[in-house]
Amino acid sequence: MAISKKRIEKFKKILEDTREQLFKSLKGTTEEVKTPDESSGYSQHQADEGTDDFDKTISLELSSKETVIVKQIDRALSKIEDGTYGKCDITGKAIPLARLEAIPYAVTTVEAQEQREKGLL
Repeated sequence: MAISKKRIEKFKKILEDTREQLFKSLKGTTEEVKTPDESSGYSQHQADEGTDDFDKTISLELSSKETVIVKQIDRALSKIEDGTYGKCDITGKAIPLARLEAIPYAVTTVEAQEQREKGLL
């Protein structure tokens, strides 16, 4: 079943807004990780060093996940442009509307994604 033009425009808006929010978050995370402590570049207390390192690691992990999502959003937006949004990249089958509403940047069906994660595709 084809997705209506109106619904595709709604998804496009959601994808573009989400992409913009992620870019803002990534920019903030990158600056947070790069910005040294205001005084000397080191924590004043030895116990804080571990916390600072942990916070930077978490920030980098989050930015890595956000980068992956941005790439998925870009793929979904390109599928909108070429008229294939809502079709699974792997099987060519229609992605259920409920999945797209939950994850607008989904480019595979749940079944195909599970097969990919198991290494079967």
